[in-house]
Amino acid sequence: MPRLIPLEDQRLATPEECIDALDAIGFDPRDETALLEAALWLRRLGNNRTFLADVLVAELQGCARSAQEDSAYSPQSLMLSGYRPGYFLRANIWPGERDAVFRASGGGTFAYGFVHDHNFDFLTLGYHGPGYASDYWEYDCAAVTGRVGEPVALRYTGRRTLDLGTILHYRAHRDVHAQHPPESLSVSLNIMATNPAQGWLDQYRFDPQRGTIAGFLSANSTETFLRVALACGSPEAEDLAAHFGRVHPSDRLRLAAFEARAEQARGPAAREAIWREGERSGSRLVRAVAGERLRAMARVLT
Repeated sequence: MPRLIPLEDQRLATPEECIDALDAIGFDPRDETALLEAALWLRRLGNNRTFLADVLVAELQGCARSAQEDSAYSPQSLMLSGYRPGYFLRANIWPGERDAVFRASGGGTFAYGFVHDHNFDFLTLGYHGPGYASDYWEYDCAAVTGRVGEPVALRYTGRRTLDLGTILHYRAHRDVHAQHPPESLSVSLNIMATNPAQGWLDQYRFDPQRGTIAGFLSANSTETFLRVALACGSPEAEDLAAHFGRVHPSDRLRLAAFEARAEQARGPAAREAIWREGERSGSRLVRAVAGERLRAMARVLT
């Protein structure tokens, strides 16, 4: 379950003051002092009961530059800062089931009921409303290869509501949750950790009933570009895919490189040779998937 951070502080902060403080201290979730200092500033921003309305009114009036074009998330997220070194600050809006936007769009738009982990740490504070509830699990990411359908030892740790003023620390590659609609419209404030390698770190969707990985959430444009280049018949793309499959630090991209090459292989023998190479790649993920593909090919031949 995400770590509860009980902090009492009556002071108020503006978004600008909060950002300046975070810029000064940095946001490194591995540093306990920096993490608690960031949580303290999030508390002070949460104590400011008028700033968010001011930001929203300015947005609606067109008096402030819209940060939505900078957001990598859904329309429910309002960026309160640009991307800063190591973090960004946002507000998230969580509609209840009776709200018109929920009835029009459905719960999937807001990731309700979606069992997933995160490939980054973040702090969240209940700012407005009763707050969403979450069911929580934990798992050992280091024990996971990362293939769809792989069994995962998910340990259920309970349910908690992000009440007004509550601060939680979600831990990357450890905390798994499924959010549920609040009783009425709610808002959370988040400090989201970022790092240059984040795009290569896996984020999973889980099936807790089966106890398996159900899919991946960490999409990467490099994989798409590589597949398209190979499909277009580029010899340079073939060489690059072979290189990525051997040495790229991301297991997910290494697997994508083998898959793309196998898709373009001319005949079963060439496809089998590629997956045999995958078995010797040194990647647990590629080796596991290569074994599955080779067994499937053998069943077809028999």
